[in-house]
Amino acid sequence: MDIRCFALEDEQAVIALWERCGLTRPWNDPRKDIRRKMAVQPDGFLIGVVDGAIAATVMVGYEGHRGWIQYLGVDPRRQREGLGRAIMAEAERLLRAKGCPKINLQVRTSNAGVIEFYKRLGFVMDDVVSMGKRLERDEPEA
Repeated sequence: MDIRCFALEDEQAVIALWERCGLTRPWNDPRKDIRRKMAVQPDGFLIGVVDGAIAATVMVGYEGHRGWIQYLGVDPRRQREGLGRAIMAEAERLLRAKGCPKINLQVRTSNAGVIEFYKRLGFVMDDVVSMGKRLERDEPEA
């Protein structure tokens, strides 16, 4: 797999991948999420390409205290080939290079398979409660 930064012409293929992976939700417009990422640390939006097709994605962020992983997705037809592990290794490399001391991520509690994947990569459950406050309502664009 070749790993590179997202390019604007990747948008449709990336959103289609996220939909196949079950990452999209009605309250998070993926196009807006992409635009937001491109405005803040765009070098942390990685794409994994296999045989000319986008097979994996991850958004990586670091604000000086913790690194964050968002939108990790691997094409369901390509899962269990090591692509998730490979793109996560690159995400971790980027964060280490910035001096990041710890990576955080969120997984839906119902997603046991993904929780086990992250455990195999060395992640552990933190004794915290994830909280959020919506500052902007995302309505999907037509």
